[in-house]
Formats: sequence, C-alpha cells, structure tokens
Amino acid sequence: MTHAPVPAALEGGRTLLTRARILEAARQELGRDPDSGLGDIAEAAGVVRRTVYGHFNGRAALVEGLVEEAAQALRRALAAPRGQAADAAAELALFVLAVWPVGDRYRILLRLAPQDLGPERVVEVLAPARDMAETIIARGQRQGAFQAGIAPVVLARALEGHLLGLLDCVNSGLWSDDGTGTATAALIAMGVDAQRASTCVHGLVRPGGDAS
Repeated sequence: MTHAPVPAALEGGRTLLTRARILEAARQELGRDPDSGLGDIAEAAGVVRRTVYGHFNGRAALVEGLVEEAAQALRRALAAPRGQAADAAAELALFVLAVWPVGDRYRILLRLAPQDLGPERVVEVLAPARDMAETIIARGQRQGAFQAGIAPVVLARALEGHLLGLLDCVNSGLWSDDGTGTATAALIAMGVDAQRASTCVHGLVRPGGDAS
C-alpha cells in the first residue's frame, strides 16, 4: 500500500515549525550557557543533530538565525501603532516600552562571544531603533523637554548604551523590569525631572492608557 505524498504546503509548514523550535531551544540553551553546543540545542529542541544541520550549517548560522529573528521582532515593534503622544517625553517612553520586550526576549545575544555576533551586524540590527530614537530626541530638544547642548545622535547612542546596559543587568540578575522602570530611567537620562518622568510613564501604562 502506498501513502499519498505530503502536500508541499504542509511539509513547508512542518519545516518552519521545526526551525522555530530549534531557534527557541537555542535562545533558551544559550541563555543558560553561552557555550552550549549544537548537540545541547538539538537535545533541547527534541531533534537529532542532523536535523539542526539541515536548517543551520553551524553555530554561526544558528546565531545569525536568532539575530535575524530579533531584528524582525524589533522592526515589528517599531512599526506597531503606539497612539498619539502628547509630547516628546511621552513619545520616547512609548518607544522604550515598545522595544524593551524585544530586547528582554533576546538579551542572551549580549552574552555571546564577540566572534558570534560581529559589530557590523549589531549596527545593522539596531539602525532602525537608533534612527527613531534620534528623531524623538531632536524633537524633545526643540520642545525643551530634553537636555540641550549634546547632539541628538550622541544622545541616541547614549540611550542605546543605557538600554543595553540594563539588559545586561537582567542577565546578571541585577535588574528586573516590565519596561516601566526602564522607560522612566530613560527619560531621566534625557534630562526629564524624575517625578515628571514617573508620572508620564505610569500615565501611559495604566488601564486605558496609550500603551495598555
């Protein structure tokens, strides 16, 4: 008795699901141990090493798969509607609240060795967020909401370092946040009064707020 061939669409769906399962296992295993090998990841994904190699031809390709997944998630977060911000401070808070969950999910990438993730690739992935942050900061400076005297591009890089530093603190167990504390700290770093920053962020995330 012969079996009917599996439809191409169904087979393609299974392939994508297997690839996604491998990437999820890689994210978790590398988070547990940055030196995890393909064998550890294959075991965690419930597949054999040959299956992993069928999707990724080595560790570098697997890490690149995670990087591309993170890049896509970041682009979606930046493109998602965030409502109308009353001013640049609220706009920057909404920006941080949007990107923080993506960074938190993929923060294990910060723990990988430099050779696993080249600096040029990091620049490419973060470029859309850098551009948006710079635009918001420039607007805030024109409004008098953010500190002046420092070029927006420099402040945008400082904000990026601030967020990456907090994500690394999450990796180290020194920081735990749903994004509200991070957004508040970001506004304070831009020169917003601490009380105003806290009021702004909590006004956005409260029930019925713009970010809820």
